Amino acid sequence: SEQSLAFSDPFLSERNANDFMKPDRRLEGLSQERIRERMKAPQERQREMCEDYYPCERYAYRHGYAAAYRHYFGRKRTK
Repeated sequence: SEQSLAFSDPFLSERNANDFMKPDRRLEGLSQERIRERMKAPQERQREMCEDYYPCERYAYRHGYAAAYRHYFGRKRTK
């Protein structure tokens, strides 16, 4: 019969072979996430600097991260 001939051919054309293989969307999402990590907003970088410095982080709990960053890193300190 005609159907048995269609399924007995083990080779597919390139077009038909690519139809059922879809690109992995998870990999696309991971690459977008990596791009976002490299291009952080200035506020995010400031917050991370403040989180890495314990006195700044404690100050931030009371006054907020923007104020804490200004207090510890915003101006040049001279001794």
